[in-house]
Amino acid sequence: MNCLMVFCNVPDETTARHIAHVLVQEQLAACVNILPPCQAVYRWEGALQEGSEYPLLIKTTAAAYAALEQRLQALHPYDVPEIIALPVAQGLPAYLTWVSSEVVSREC
Repeated sequence: MNCLMVFCNVPDETTARHIAHVLVQEQLAACVNILPPCQAVYRWEGALQEGSEYPLLIKTTAAAYAALEQRLQALHPYDVPEIIALPVAQGLPAYLTWVSSEVVSREC
């Protein structure tokens, strides 16, 4: 069970809900949590930017990551979306088994 937690910020709640529904319906993610908006401060094209974003916590597997990344990039409105995956080192075995059973591995 090589589960991953994928982090991705999106610009608004509508986009967050759409991406979450697509990823779960297509079995690229077992679950997507949509967190309350947060403020992001970053440099883009040489200028300091600040804005509100909705963080997504996406639970998936290492085997499905490439397909998830490709789909997430296609759905995301940003040119260079934040897509960061971290391995889940430990977790409730029953939960990790559930994640693995809900995600379908597929080739890109």
